[in-house]
Amino acid sequence: MPPLQAVLFDLDGTLVDTAPDLCHAVNRVCADHGSPPVPLERLRPVVSKGGRAMLAAALPDVAEAAREAMIPPFLDYYAQAVKVDSVLFPGVDALLGAIEARGLRWGIVTNKPEGLARAVVDGFGWTQRCAVLVGGDTLPQRKPDPAPLRHACAQLGIAADAALYVGDDERDVLAARAAGMPVVAAAWGYRLPHEDPVSWQADRLCADAGAVIALLPP
Repeated sequence: MPPLQAVLFDLDGTLVDTAPDLCHAVNRVCADHGSPPVPLERLRPVVSKGGRAMLAAALPDVAEAAREAMIPPFLDYYAQAVKVDSVLFPGVDALLGAIEARGLRWGIVTNKPEGLARAVVDGFGWTQRCAVLVGGDTLPQRKPDPAPLRHACAQLGIAADAALYVGDDERDVLAARAAGMPVVAAAWGYRLPHEDPVSWQADRLCADAGAVIALLPP
């Protein structure tokens, strides 16, 4: 394995707790539908599964076709307020600083639409710091397909096994494995009660972002 040259991250549930702002967007859709608001803690476990999963959790009695029609307004509402109550997970700022202090680059590979992901990146002042950003619509493929991770490495000019991927969902581990990239499962992220990150068989399972620092070269 070549020396580590970059660390790539999932976004929602890994770097940023976006659940509050996503929940707000879902509840605006619920209001349009005449449904009561959904508490944040009901939606938080499914945030990493995407907008469709959040709408399904919020409106389980609504037909799938009707929920599909709610996706565009949900995205519009979210785009209007991507960084109102979203915050970094504890230790993320120190982790990114530690990566940069070692002369390594970092980037983001997410299934979130690229425009929305870029808005989050800009909102946290990462525009110049984030070396590469691959969104869910950057390519025809999305995670767990390895293509987005391979594309990120191509953009950085490095081999896949010279990067480390950190994500909070099983599809993150599957994508990294298929790309030939070492992977850390972020146990601090979003997941459903029945999901066991140990079973994902990542190279490492980290309880918090600070634990990832210990995996970096000196």
